[in-house]
Amino acid sequence: MGIYLAAVYMVFGFAGLIWSADRFVLGASTTARNLGVSPLIIGLTIVAFGTSAPEIFTSATASLQGSPTIAVGNAIGSNIANLGIVLAVTVLIHPVEIPLSLMKKELPALLLVSFICFIVFADLTLNYFDGLLLLFLVTVFAWRIIKNLNLLDKDEDSLEGKINDSNEISDEDITEMSKPKALAFLLFGLALLIISANILVEGARNVAMALGVSELIIGLTVMAIGTSLPELATSLTSAFKGHYDLVLGNIIGSNIMNILLVLPVPALLSPFVIEPQVLTRDYATMMLITLGTAYFLYMRSRKKQRIGRLGGTVLLTIYIAYTGLLMIS
Repeated sequence: MGIYLAAVYMVFGFAGLIWSADRFVLGASTTARNLGVSPLIIGLTIVAFGTSAPEIFTSATASLQGSPTIAVGNAIGSNIANLGIVLAVTVLIHPVEIPLSLMKKELPALLLVSFICFIVFADLTLNYFDGLLLLFLVTVFAWRIIKNLNLLDKDEDSLEGKINDSNEISDEDITEMSKPKALAFLLFGLALLIISANILVEGARNVAMALGVSELIIGLTVMAIGTSLPELATSLTSAFKGHYDLVLGNIIGSNIMNILLVLPVPALLSPFVIEPQVLTRDYATMMLITLGTAYFLYMRSRKKQRIGRLGGTVLLTIYIAYTGLLMIS
């Protein structure tokens, strides 16, 4: 396969992933609503999973095709892109207020999960034990969410509206769709997610071969940026609508899920030895930009100010410098 055809594969793969993830979330949300599931639970589960679906399906496909380094590069690269591009571009265009709850719950959780990622990578292997450990942590996070649901019941209506706005799924869309149509959307979206992931991975592998670069680099750059597009669209939409908690919550939540849900995929499907630069270069950059984001959020929240152009400029600069380092490599 020539490089131009491979590039076309990647473009169609990205487009298919993004569009099918939206259809999947819409179909799953409507089906759940028709079955009597609480809108709050829908938002905290199905919609939250939907924004990470491109990374998850791409990683699974890459692992099954014998390219687990693409999966790891996609997970780490997506976390870097979410902060260095998605958050940076969002706050450069529209400064964002910092919710107090974010500083108490989501941000500490991200820092904890990022540190655990170091423990997983420290022996330069990704194996079954690592995958099971990360999945165990997912169940712990899920249990905490379920445990705290009763505390959110009073705000269910307002939270539901914010969740729907941030993902462009309105209550009217959900209630007016019939059960067969909703199920068709769910199954069609799921099937197209799988097909699109296969097309994207095939294109990425051939681009890597044609350019003479490693699959890891392709996963860290092109695929990471492409699979972060849903987060960028959601964050910009939420910022302009004034839903600042969803802007930061979506990005930080996605980074947590990339570690806890995406990394277990290659660990369980295709255990392998990690290249040393994944730890010394890529993980180090992810930790640097994560700590930088935490610093800006902490300092701004203390002064009750928004995170804006200064923070966005620094985060974007880190991402550009990292990309330059990858090009040199």
